[in-house]
Formats: sequence, C-alpha cells, structure tokens
Amino acid sequence: MSSTPPIKLKLPGKRFKALGGVGLGAVAVGVGLVLALGSSVTVTIGPDQFAVRQVFLGPSQGVGDRVFGPGLHLQIPGYERYHKVPRDMQVLELNDSEASHVHKSWEDFKVAPAIRIQTSEGYQVTVDVSVLYRVVDPYTVLTRIPGGLYTEKVVIPEADKILRQTLGELDAEDFYSETRRFEKADMARKQLQAQLEPYGIQCWGVMVRDYTYDARYQQLIEDRKIQDQNVFKNKAEAIAASREAEKNRVLAEGQATIGVEKERGLADIRMIDATADLYYRETVAAGDLMVALAEAEGTRLENRALQQAGASNIVGLEMAEALKGTEIIVVSTTGEGGMNPLNLESMLKGW
Repeated sequence: MSSTPPIKLKLPGKRFKALGGVGLGAVAVGVGLVLALGSSVTVTIGPDQFAVRQVFLGPSQGVGDRVFGPGLHLQIPGYERYHKVPRDMQVLELNDSEASHVHKSWEDFKVAPAIRIQTSEGYQVTVDVSVLYRVVDPYTVLTRIPGGLYTEKVVIPEADKILRQTLGELDAEDFYSETRRFEKADMARKQLQAQLEPYGIQCWGVMVRDYTYDARYQQLIEDRKIQDQNVFKNKAEAIAASREAEKNRVLAEGQATIGVEKERGLADIRMIDATADLYYRETVAAGDLMVALAEAEGTRLENRALQQAGASNIVGLEMAEALKGTEIIVVSTTGEGGMNPLNLESMLKGW
C-alpha cells in the first residue's frame, strides 16, 4: 500500500500582513463614522421630557402638533429638529437671596427678584413666593412663545403682576394671619392659572414663603410688641393678684370653717361630758336612794322587832355587851331604892 504524499500550504508573506492591518483600521474608522452618523441623525427624549417636531423644508414645513414622548427618535440634520420641553414640575422662586445658589443648568428651578408690595397703609413689604407650574401642551408653548422661553417671557411677568395685585390687598398686619395669606395665595394661583392656560402651562401652586417689613414698620411692630407685652404683663399681674386674693379668701374661709367645726366638736364633747356626768349623778343618787331606803327599811324592821315580846331581852343583851369590862356592882332590884338595869323606863325616870 503506497503512502499518500503530505500536502504543503503556502502562507502569505509580510505583504499580506500589511494589507490586513490596513483593513482593520478601515473597519474601525467605518464603525466610528457609523456611530457618529447615528448620533447625529437621532435624538433622545428623556423620561421627564416631551418634544414637538419642526420641519424646515418641504410641504410639511413648520412645527407639527404631534407630541413625542420619551425614547430614541430619528432626526435628519438640516431637515428637521425636535424641540424638547420639561414635563415635570418646575419651580419659580421669587427670592432675592436664592440667586447666588442656583446653577444656570437647572432648567426646572428658576429664580427672580422677590415681590415688593405697598400695603394700604403705605408700608413696604418684601414677600418671598414660590410658584409651582408645569407645561401640559408643548406645541402651544413653542408656537405662542418665541424661542420657548416661557418662564422668562410669560410665567415671571404674569406672576409678578398678579402677586402684586392680590397680596397688595392685604394690610400689613394681615401677613401675620395664615388664613388671610393662604386665601390670597390661592386667589393668585387661580388668576395665574387663567393667564397661563392659553400658553399650555398649568399653575399648580402659589406659596408665600416669607415676608419682611421695611424698617419704619418693623420699628412700629417692635414698639407695639413691647406695648402688648406690657399690657399682657399687667393683665397677668392683675390675674395673679386676683388669684392670690381668692386663695387668701379660700384659706380664710377654710380657717373659719375649721374654727367653727372645732368649737362645734368641743361643744359636743362638753355636752357628752355633761350628759355622762348627769347620768353618773343620777345613777349614784338612785343607788344612794336605794341604799337609804334599804337602811330605813332595815331600821323600821328593827324597831318593829323591838316592839315585839322578848325584845327587852335583846336590849338587856345589848346593855350587857355595852357594860362589858366594867366593875361589878351589886344593886338591889327589889324593894325601895331597888333598880333593875334591864328596866330602861325606870332608869330613864331617874334622870
């Protein structure tokens, strides 16, 4: 079996490698051109934007009323252009101190001078106000407002005019009242909405942030505050004095009530003591009476017993008991001059 001869391949030399390098460079340039061309023929509308299309050439020349939403859209350079407008809430801050803190690239936040109002009393009040608004119809905005500068050409002038008119109806002291401020701010919002609606703009809110009086009225307010504080101080002192007097009156009444109740208690004690003493005396008297009656009854019974037969014997025994310890004398009991010591009547006759 014969062996198959090996196959020999001839690889390209240096010349082919040079050509290959040139081809890769061309591809890279082509890709770059495609990307550059793609970025120039497309436009990106952000999620917080919408746009309208303006055609410069042909029968469709002008601004179309179709509104384009977020996304990537084809745009032919020199033929058409998409005008993008913010669709989120925008803020107009009428405040003198905010201008230095706002960057020019902040398209949703604009600053203008504060509103200076002359009240009905002739005092100057500087008011800081925030106006919230948004674009609802970009076609109307771009066709009615040249250049699309709706904030500078419409919102700021209208807001300044309406706020001067509505807030100027307040007196200087009315700015202290939240109810009055909110009432005039809501009135300004409604009037501003009526003025901005034909331009495709919606006024969402008007808020009074702060207010500053001129030096003349500020001094008047401070003097009035001091006067009011003195009035309140005098009223407070008068109330304190009246309450102190009331407290003293209540204490005096309490002390008097305590004294009355104390005397009443002492009287009750004396009455109870007297009642107890009376009861004691009556009980002792009743006992003494009963003892006396018993003794009298005993005496009566003794006397009655002595009147009975044989009582003389008892008397004699008593006499003997009384004469116990005396010397014995023999006395004749019969005859003339005789004496019977047991015969009391005969003895008493001798006395």
